[in-house]
Amino acid sequence: MPRLPLRLGLAPVFLLLLASLIAGCSRTGAPPRLQPPATVLLIRHAEKLDNGEIDLSPIGFERARLLPKIFAPGARPDLPTPQFLFATRISPHSDRPVQTLTPLAEALHLPIDNSFDNDQYRALASTLLSGKYAGKVVLVVWHHGKIPQLAAALGAKPPDNRWPDDQYDRIWRRIFPTHSCPGTPSDPRFTNQTAQTPYPLKE
Repeated sequence: MPRLPLRLGLAPVFLLLLASLIAGCSRTGAPPRLQPPATVLLIRHAEKLDNGEIDLSPIGFERARLLPKIFAPGARPDLPTPQFLFATRISPHSDRPVQTLTPLAEALHLPIDNSFDNDQYRALASTLLSGKYAGKVVLVVWHHGKIPQLAAALGAKPPDNRWPDDQYDRIWRRIFPTHSCPGTPSDPRFTNQTAQTPYPLKE
């Protein structure tokens, strides 16, 4: 019983703080922002063959096999486990992104969305920022030539303007802040550096 008045006393304070936050966002005059994912992870497909075929090389299939050891729950404390998976749609030139992601998809029991062509990175970015994946962790496997543009379309500054041709072991990570008020220091437009994390090919 003695605690009841305290709780009742705190209720108006909580409501006042909530109203202040809402008013603070409203005063900007901007419409409410769609909530982005918590994190978007961008990686290149694994190693390819030298003969121009669309498949991964034996080393590439080995790298793909090891992806669950990187992204499985608890596998790497510095990396979150994906909740949604995207890969470039198969083309006459490559099925490598889907092949790279398949072992992880099977390990996590998740489908692979491969409905976007390599040049449709802007459409993919718009989909990821649409609010559908709000607060989620998304992993995207793409062709290296368009990954910097995809990172930029997500509102991030890429670590490099060009992904090196011989590099297969990097993860670009776009972490979105949780604050939803436009124009604040925690807005995604002001925290736009993409982190880069190596993942060596090993058991």
